[in-house]
Amino acid sequence: MLKKTFLSFVFLTVLTSIYGFDADYAVPAARIDPAVDDHSLLAAGEYRISAYDNIIRSVSERAGNDWRLVSAMAYHESRFDPTVVSRQGARGLMQIMPVVARHFDVPVETIADPATNVWLANQLLTQIDRMLQLPAGVPEHDRMSLVLASYNGGVGHVSDARRLASYYGEDPNSWEVVSRYLELKSDPAYYENEVVQNGRFTGSNQTLAYVRDVLGRYDRYCRTVER
Repeated sequence: MLKKTFLSFVFLTVLTSIYGFDADYAVPAARIDPAVDDHSLLAAGEYRISAYDNIIRSVSERAGNDWRLVSAMAYHESRFDPTVVSRQGARGLMQIMPVVARHFDVPVETIADPATNVWLANQLLTQIDRMLQLPAGVPEHDRMSLVLASYNGGVGHVSDARRLASYYGEDPNSWEVVSRYLELKSDPAYYENEVVQNGRFTGSNQTLAYVRDVLGRYDRYCRTVER
């Protein structure tokens, strides 16, 4: 949890300082709507994944994201405990930092609310996907892996790894390729390359484990829970 919390903080720092939450990538999404989004909690025996199934499903589907993937992330982030607060101030089911709330014009004091917390995570996922500018034909596994790696380790470092892949004539849209260059970004022979904009990256082990673990749980959820 501490390693993940630190990486979430690093991600947000990189996203803010390198990209400045560029308005070009703003997500014009509707806010939480009590008339549309189901905020009810489920009792034990009534849910398939967690007591927050209704919230995660309704909010994520309206954002265009698979609620089972968001649930897998929530498990990894908080074990579905909305009261969790990290040392760096990340809060709630999805461990959202206050800077994210401010970016999406959400009062910081409300981010621990499960529906608001999940809404913010979905907006962040959508914005990351737009920032990566992946071609339409990229396989879904690669797309999800690159988005999750960015959520965990930083869009800047993932973008650097993709630029390195292109520099060495490899596919910048392949997670297998990009993950290798993320690991190599701890080596000065790579992070001092002219195409690298965000310097050394020492968190590749945690980021690769995060992607593997979240997607592994997502795969289990897909086998047992209908979309």
